[in-house]
Amino acid sequence: MIFLYIILGLIALLLVAAAILPKSFLVSAETVINKPSSEVFNFVKHLKNQEKYSVWVMTDPHIKLDYKGTDGTVGFISSWSSENKNVGVGAQEMKAIKEGERYEVELRFEKPFKATHQAYTTTTAVDSHHTKVTTVFSGSNSYPMNLMSLMIRKMLLKDMNKNMENLKSILERK
Repeated sequence: MIFLYIILGLIALLLVAAAILPKSFLVSAETVINKPSSEVFNFVKHLKNQEKYSVWVMTDPHIKLDYKGTDGTVGFISSWSSENKNVGVGAQEMKAIKEGERYEVELRFEKPFKATHQAYTTTTAVDSHHTKVTTVFSGSNSYPMNLMSLMIRKMLLKDMNKNMENLKSILERK
């Protein structure tokens, strides 16, 4: 009987914590690439180039990728389908571009969970030969799933930092 009270107490504690924790989250990663900003932006705004540096794409060698529209323009859609639960099924759509500075995408996840999140990437010239690239991912989880936000943020940050390392490596080899 005491065991049951302990379990119920833990469940109650988690539900109270979920009520207090924020439902939205924001994750950001950045790097400085030894290339001019125009060259960096022209590479990152093409979503097909993510095949070369995205850890999510590289996780599954059998991933199915599909593209609709003109890459690097508003309305372009990059979709993926994978049996790997860490990759899943979803799409991203280019929603806005400020040429040479920023692009925004909407991410629509279908599996292993349904969600719609936003992300944007900026490129800022540090000087004529160095560019700071920043990617920001934002989303929200409804109660009580917001309990997972801390874990999601940690996993996303790790993967986003690896994406930045890969991007830097690819562009600096060119």
